[in-house]
Amino acid sequence: MSELLATLPPLARAAVPAHSTGFDTALVLWEEDLPGGCHWSGVLRRGSTLRLVDVEGRANVSALFHNHERPVERYNMPDTLKAQHTAHLAAGCVCYSDMGRVLCSIAEDTCGWHDPLCGALDAATMQSKYGSADYQTHRNAMHRAGREGLLVELSKWGLGRGDMATPLNLFSKAVADGDGRLHFEAGHRRAGQHVDLRFEMDVLVALSAAPHPLDPSPRYAPGPVKLVAWHSGTAGADDPCRLRCPENDRGFVNTERYFLR
Repeated sequence: MSELLATLPPLARAAVPAHSTGFDTALVLWEEDLPGGCHWSGVLRRGSTLRLVDVEGRANVSALFHNHERPVERYNMPDTLKAQHTAHLAAGCVCYSDMGRVLCSIAEDTCGWHDPLCGALDAATMQSKYGSADYQTHRNAMHRAGREGLLVELSKWGLGRGDMATPLNLFSKAVADGDGRLHFEAGHRRAGQHVDLRFEMDVLVALSAAPHPLDPSPRYAPGPVKLVAWHSGTAGADDPCRLRCPENDRGFVNTERYFLR
């Protein structure tokens, strides 16, 4: 492992925690740095895994997933939660499409809780909380809203507002009190935490590293994220994500049949 790590760029080496398991660095496809507040999109092929690393313990990543071959099929938050009998996602969970197929699965996770409920920060809320900071004045330090960042990325692939769904907020924890009000737990995040998304389909992924909409910080200071992708293969018969519940096994079967050509 140490010999393989020595061959990687510094960013990729830093993004592979020493305690990580099941990661063959010889299979790394690419690595990239996503600054706080910025956005990114790309296609992750079936059988690849994307690791996201919270570099400083301040990250929130709003993520959208679409079937790259047929983008009308997209991540469905209600079905994802209902099928797995949960209100948050962590290792062993999957992200379902609105066609009952598994877009991606959480193969490894050191964070333990990812918020699927609260959506992305919009421009009006951002300006109300943090004030205005446009590009003309602040250049790359401008304030960027999560929703608008996701829309920019979707537009690069011919998609628009009608293709937006409720995104998954990676690294963020929002819990309900006795009256049903959601509260953001800032202490949940730690520097170096990572989550591995293994893609079971060819998926168009859109990411925004803007703040979580419920983040109580009065300062616009979203944290950076490291991205590393590698060849991993898909879920096997004994994979924990498949075995989590009968619904997940059926979801993987639906996905595998989709790729029978």
